[in-house]
Amino acid sequence: MARYTGPKVKISRRLGVNIFENEKGRKALDRRPYPPGEHGRSRRRQPSEYSMQLQEKQKAKYIYGVLERQFSNTYKEANRQKGVTGENLLRMLELRLDNIVFRAGWASSRPQARQFVSHGFVNVNGKRLDIPSYRARKGDVISLRPKSREMIVVRHNIDTLDRITPAWLEKGEDGQQVTVRDLPLRDQIDVPVREQLIVELYSK
Repeated sequence: MARYTGPKVKISRRLGVNIFENEKGRKALDRRPYPPGEHGRSRRRQPSEYSMQLQEKQKAKYIYGVLERQFSNTYKEANRQKGVTGENLLRMLELRLDNIVFRAGWASSRPQARQFVSHGFVNVNGKRLDIPSYRARKGDVISLRPKSREMIVVRHNIDTLDRITPAWLEKGEDGQQVTVRDLPLRDQIDVPVREQLIVELYSK
């Protein structure tokens, strides 16, 4: 299973966003709200157009836990679909199974959600599925497996995380099941990414 295993706080500081949504990243940004490195505090020149486009692509990649080739292939598929390419891209990333586990409030972060899926904690339409990149469809029912519902970490997340379930998901079974009611719209996707810059980057 390919995934990013490098330093996380450094990535968050470089991009100015708590990418991995962990406490260490939040504290680091509060304490040092400037890029890492020797010249992080120094006044930098205005970033180039390419630099801003690349930064938005990196944000989306790290937020959803997708490596370069997979992200590029997802973009190509989004570009072939009807509609706005940038919105298609974010919609496809939102429908990943690991992201839905995160949105459901079963995991405290997307990396943890990815681990839950990989370890076989969830069912899709009643069948065990351990592929984090699986793209859910309208009408799919994602639920925690019986043993997973009793796990302390899962129970703790369900009981303590104050995460609002997006409108395109419908909760059931005391929060231990979600149904994809519809495909997510752009205003229902709350990631700090300017997708048009990603489109401009790949259009060159």
